[in-house]
Amino acid sequence: MILSLELSEKVLAHLVAATGVTEVHGADGGNLMVAQGVDGGPSGTMRLFTGGSIQKIVWTKLQVPARDVTTCMIFAFSDPDSALPHFTLDCADHGDESYAFHLDLMPRVELALNIDYMDEVFVPLSPLYETGRAIEGMWATGTTPRQFAMMSPWMLVNFCTEAAFRSMGEVVMDYADHWIGVINAGISKSVQENVSNTPLRERDAQVRYNLFSPEIDPVWGRVESMIGKEGSELIRSNLQLI
Repeated sequence: MILSLELSEKVLAHLVAATGVTEVHGADGGNLMVAQGVDGGPSGTMRLFTGGSIQKIVWTKLQVPARDVTTCMIFAFSDPDSALPHFTLDCADHGDESYAFHLDLMPRVELALNIDYMDEVFVPLSPLYETGRAIEGMWATGTTPRQFAMMSPWMLVNFCTEAAFRSMGEVVMDYADHWIGVINAGISKSVQENVSNTPLRERDAQVRYNLFSPEIDPVWGRVESMIGKEGSELIRSNLQLI
């Protein structure tokens, strides 16, 4: 059983059902992108969902059979013209029987300048964040301060044991449910008025360009080495494009 794939597919199905998105298929009617490994080499898959109550969901799976490694990512993007946050889950099985995860909602405005937005959208995550941090069997990743700066203070990102990864599953679903609730409720009128001076679409485009840049996140070099430049660029372009 590949725990990261199981959790990622569970969360994806939940988000798809809640937001009403529709899958965009490839020319053969299957997944939008499949970079098939040769002779047991690395492989990559990307699925894309659009429409419904959000902009899109990008789901990827990367596998390295020789190392017994599987990495799955979900990025659910809200309307680029709104202040609604994005949702992300990245999780992995490693061949050394360790696991990894990255869970967060991505703010659409500067939190330090928009306290009421922070209180409405992110502060309700605090008990979930504390529950996640308290799980035993986790240790720090190599996530850099530059990468932390791209996300929110409520981000949970760790390497962990199998038991800890299983325990994180409930926290992941709670984060997803909170995000769905925010999407469904929308931003309150008073908060919306306060963020009205933020160029939401332009800011979103710049943040997403930076977040998925090889200069910020070295993972893209590893992705390219696994599935080739074309596959890596296709994934990045779907994440960056608003």
